[in-house]
Amino acid sequence: MFGFSTTITLDLFLVSLYQTFYMVGVSLLFGMIIGTIIAIALVVYRPGGIKPHAVIYNALNTMINIIRSIPSLILLVTVLPLSKFIVGTSFGTTAAIVPLIFFVCPYIARLVENSLLEVNDGIIEAADSMGATTWQVIWHFLLPEAKASLVLSYTTATIGLIGATTIAGAIGAGGIGDLALNYGYQRFDNVAMISTVVTLIVIVQVIQSLGNKISKTMRNSYRRN
Repeated sequence: MFGFSTTITLDLFLVSLYQTFYMVGVSLLFGMIIGTIIAIALVVYRPGGIKPHAVIYNALNTMINIIRSIPSLILLVTVLPLSKFIVGTSFGTTAAIVPLIFFVCPYIARLVENSLLEVNDGIIEAADSMGATTWQVIWHFLLPEAKASLVLSYTTATIGLIGATTIAGAIGAGGIGDLALNYGYQRFDNVAMISTVVTLIVIVQVIQSLGNKISKTMRNSYRRN
């Protein structure tokens, strides 16, 4: 029933692994920057926030809800024409980065927003009573207070992004997901399927453990201080 011969090579496996890390690394970097900025804007402009502004808040909130309501594969395919405009092609690993950024930005924005909202209102009120500007409240109070929670949010986003790269394999992005689909599933290559699944499990476990460890260290350091 099960065959253990395989058509994948070590070089092919390593190239796929590199493509996965490349897609995750670049799209996560842009996603963290853009998503965090959007999250801060949501917290600042929300009703009862530091500078309430209904138009900006509702526009950002609606945009995030719309993008997050689109199924991942549909979103990746829909954004591909923009990839061709930006990077000159709609096929391949680099082309997949643009739709992956679209996927992860609202995801990170919502996670970071929740982390920032966990900060005690008393700290924000104390900063305001000291005459801190909006930027000073964000940079010196809001972000430092939420940093342990932010690490867990970015960890969750990274794992979600790895899952999205697997889906991106269906549109020719390469990576471990592409290896699993083209060799493991379509060619009934059990070795390819098992090795890719185990690899993804190990990567996710390492990232989650690392995120938990860093977050715990930050919380303990905060309590000691």
